[in-house]
Amino acid sequence: MDIPSGLISPLELLAIAGIVAVVVVKIARLRAARSQQLPEDVAARLETLETDVQRLQNDLSETQERLDFAERVLVKAREEGRIGV
Repeated sequence: MDIPSGLISPLELLAIAGIVAVVVVKIARLRAARSQQLPEDVAARLETLETDVQRLQNDLSETQERLDFAERVLVKAREEGRIGV
């Protein structure tokens, strides 16, 4: 198959496309790896925030349990006639 001068053969085009694809994949992997790594100070702050949120969730849960208990006591007392309506 004769290819006129100045044109790229299909084999050369395939090779160029392969090289471009490899470069694009490598760049994408580097960007993905870079975005997953947090600086140490940010990671420490994030861990502190996660700990604080967990503590607040526990506090909220305990408060809800106490509220439920208080509501049950009030309902029981009201049913027994100890508390006027």
